[in-house]
Amino acid sequence: MSTILLIDDDASLSNLLAEYLREQGYVVHVAGDGQKGLRVFFEQKPDLVILDVTMPKMDGWETLKHIREMSRAPVIMLTARDEEPNVLRGFSLGADDYVTKPFSFAQLGARVKAVLGRAGGAASSSERLEVGGLQVDFASRRVTRDGEPIPLTPTEFKLLTVLMRRPGEVISAEELVREVWGPQYANEIGFVRRYVWHLRQKVERDPENPQYIHNERGFGYRFQVEA
Repeated sequence: MSTILLIDDDASLSNLLAEYLREQGYVVHVAGDGQKGLRVFFEQKPDLVILDVTMPKMDGWETLKHIREMSRAPVIMLTARDEEPNVLRGFSLGADDYVTKPFSFAQLGARVKAVLGRAGGAASSSERLEVGGLQVDFASRRVTRDGEPIPLTPTEFKLLTVLMRRPGEVISAEELVREVWGPQYANEIGFVRRYVWHLRQKVERDPENPQYIHNERGFGYRFQVEA
């Protein structure tokens, strides 16, 4: 049974959402601001965090920074803002998904299920991939480059491994959405472009001149090691 921490200063929404998620079989803890949320996060070590952006005392951005200092647990951001800079900021800080208010509980529930699935997908596998100094250990969900660890969110990890398992093959954005995020994200192709950009910042030696992840304009993305 997965544990979820909901951090939102809207008490009415939090109570209703928490009740819905409990009915779906999750254990849910609720905190009304970022400071309380961090205390609960440290005590309960949840499997997933649902985090509002606009809160008193400590907003969602600052809360997410502190969460990422402690854990790679997946985080879904809730916000009334859907402008591109805010979405990119959330992804750059390590968010796994981004849901704009207002939303239906069924929509958020589907996102929760998908994100938890990405977080736990390959933990039991003994498979390892190693290409051009980049190594993925599926049992530990650990990624290194030339022996140096690279911290990735569950979504970034899934995206990288989908690309690495098909070296030299051009994979369309639509197919990556299905493979990494799931069919419920079919209309959000922009996720791919944003995440590829952030993944390159982490795994590439020079993100402006990628060695691993290449963009085939108009077709998709290709993983291939180039000197």
